[in-house]
This record gives sequence, C-alpha cells and structure tokens, in this order.
Amino acid sequence: MKVKVLCRNPDDYVRETTRDIQRVPRNFDPTLHPFEVPREYTRALNATKLDRLFAKPFVASLDGHRDGISCITKHAKSLSTIISGACDGEVKLWNLPKRECFRTIQAHEGFVRAVCSRFCGTSFFTVGDDKTIKQWNMEAPGYGVREEPINTILGKVVFTGIDHHQTESTFATCGQTVDIWDEQRSSPIRSFSWGVDSFSCVRYNPVETDLLASCASDRSIVLYDTRESAPLRKVIMQLRSNTLCWNPMEAYYFTCANEDYNLYTYDIRHLDVPVTVHMDHVSAVLDVDYSPTGKEFVSASFDKSIRIFPKNKGHSREVYHTKRMQHVICVRWSADNKYVLSGSDEMNIRLWKANASEKLGLLSSREKAAASYNKKLIEKYQHHPQVRRIARHRHLPRDMLNQKRQLQEMKAARRRKEQNVRKHSKPGSVPLLTEKEKHVAAVVE
Repeated sequence: MKVKVLCRNPDDYVRETTRDIQRVPRNFDPTLHPFEVPREYTRALNATKLDRLFAKPFVASLDGHRDGISCITKHAKSLSTIISGACDGEVKLWNLPKRECFRTIQAHEGFVRAVCSRFCGTSFFTVGDDKTIKQWNMEAPGYGVREEPINTILGKVVFTGIDHHQTESTFATCGQTVDIWDEQRSSPIRSFSWGVDSFSCVRYNPVETDLLASCASDRSIVLYDTRESAPLRKVIMQLRSNTLCWNPMEAYYFTCANEDYNLYTYDIRHLDVPVTVHMDHVSAVLDVDYSPTGKEFVSASFDKSIRIFPKNKGHSREVYHTKRMQHVICVRWSADNKYVLSGSDEMNIRLWKANASEKLGLLSSREKAAASYNKKLIEKYQHHPQVRRIARHRHLPRDMLNQKRQLQEMKAARRRKEQNVRKHSKPGSVPLLTEKEKHVAAVVE
C-alpha cells in the first residue's frame, strides 16, 4: 500500500533570524513570466539613469604648491604616497588618505622636468632645468637635519625626462640625447642619438625591461634596446608627440599623446600604421598613463579636461572637468585601479574616481550584488537606443563644445575638398587613405 506524504524542509522557507529577508519560492519556467524581458529592460533603463545620476567623480583637491604642477609620479611600493614636482623647483610628497603634504623639498632651480621612483621604493630621482639629476631618500631626515640629496649628477645639458629600470639599478634620461646611467657612476654608461636635437620623454617597457621608447622634437618616436649599441627604429608622424606610455600588460603596445589632439596606440611589430586612433580632445594632448589592468588609459589635455579611453576604442568613455581646472599638464592612474590623479596649471592636484558612479567605502553583500546585477543589465541592453543615449551623454563646458563643433566643420570641409580633388583628377592619382594611415609620415629602420 502506497501513502503519499508531503515533505517540506524547513531550511527552504524558515528564516535563520527575524532580520533576514523572507524566502520566496520561485518557478523559473519562462512561460509563467511573459513580461520578463520588458521588466528587465525597464530595470536596465533605471540602472543607466541612476548610474549617471550618481556620477560624482571628483574626490579631493591637494593644494600647497606655489606654481603650476609639472610632473607627478606614483610610489613604487606604497598606494598612499605620490610625489609631485612644480615649475618653481619644489617637490612635494603627499599622503593620499589624509590628503596632506608631509614633506617639501626645494629640489631644483627652475622647473622640475620629471620625477621617478626607484623600483624598490627607497628613493626617488628628479631632473630639472639646472642640468642636474638628484637622488633623494624616500624617508624624511630627522628633526633639525638639513634636507640633502643622496646623490647629485651635474650634466652638460638640460634633462627633460627620466625613468627607472624595473629591476636593476639603472635609469634613463633624455635631453639632447637618450642616456643610460648606472646609479654608482657620474657619467652615462651608454648614449643614443639619431640626428635629433632634443627629446621630451623617455619610458622603459615594464614587461620587456630592456626596451625603451622616446619622443623626439622632429615628430618621431624612437625605439631602443639597451643591449644594442644603436637605436632600433623610429616612426615619424605628421605632428610632434609630447609623451608616451607602455601598456603594462601587453609588452608590444604603447600609446602616445600627440599635438594634433589625438592619441595613437602602436604595435611595435607594425609601426607603419597605428592600431587605434583615439580622438575626442579639442586641444593638444600633454600626458597619458595606463591603468594597471592595461585595459584603459587616461589622458590630460591643454583643453582643460582629462579623458578615460578604453585601449581598443576610438572615443573616450569618460570626460572630467571643473570650472577652476586649467590646462592639465600631467596625469597618473593609481596602482589599485580606483583613482586618477591630475596636475594642472593652477597649482592643484586633483583626485578623481576611475569609475565615476562607483560608491566609495565598505559595501555590504547586498550592495555588491545589486551593483553587479545593474552592471550586467546595462551591459546586456547597452545597444538599445534609449539606454545608449543616456549612457553616452556627457556635459561639456560651452567653450569645449564650440571647439568640438568647429573641429567637426573643419574635418567635414577637408573631407569634402579631398573628394572634389579625387573626383576631378586622373583615377588612382589621389590615393584614398584611411584615418590610421594619414598620420604616419615614415618608418625608419
């Protein structure tokens, strides 16, 4: 004889405590939920609106410099410390959680051109207009002890950039030549030049640590291998590049900031055409820095804004600006991938969130789940016209908007003229160049 008995497990419906949420049984059969997609779409639309509503990227302003900020660098080992140099020769060390300067050094006479941290984080190097390279201890001297550099190297020319090797006690500087130095010697162990009168920037590759790249005044970007005696190759562009940054995750790629308002990502194996042209700025791009993940980078421009670009997209996903911020000279992405630091003309360092609508501080598990769910919803419905329109919209200052419209008109006129010339010329005499091919003049081996 069979007896049918209902069997219920109390764990499925009884709350552990009275403060828990009531457990609700659910049937996931799609036929029972005919309005699931419209409901999900509404949620996605609301999530997009809330994302833009809570987009408050500005975190803090660090003021204390008495002249424009010329350079910023991150501490090699500490997330909470940054080093900044100003146009009056002053170097300041900042504590980011406390948002205060804990040490000031009068390092140079004239501009501090560049600052870099040693790979172990025990010291840092500065170069300035007074033709010196100075190495400073990261620890402040004792009370009453005068601030003195560990080491000072007097050069023959002004140095415009410096970068330290990732694992060895060597560093590279640039000025009229690109020089490789040993910390224990007062003269360079190797010098590279390629018929160029000056360089503006030099960077070590963080992955392939023997590779170097520099931006030169003859509109070229030159690649070097420290194991070789001569430069490897150079790419000459239509306008000069101000600075460049290597991708920390993909050794072959670097992005350069150009005077023609664009940024260019190159693959060093194929220098004849850039991988991506990133265009959105309306004035010269002055600095660029990658995120630690290598998926995005941030750029600083003369148009008083900073922009965040995905590495493989031609347009920025975010633009930051304030009424007080003037020409942005330098920018850095923090090593924890959460913040962006910018230094500008009006003597302020600003701290921004890398993700504008991200909530700071500790999150409960429910908040994390809700944020993750909303992110997935926006991702799923990102191509719907309403969602895309809200997600893409950014407020721009009136001046920047006018410049943007003017640039669009100029590009349209140039394109129209090119089409007319091609129409009234012999077929094949006016080549049709893509946007990527237009900006590279030559590649020299």
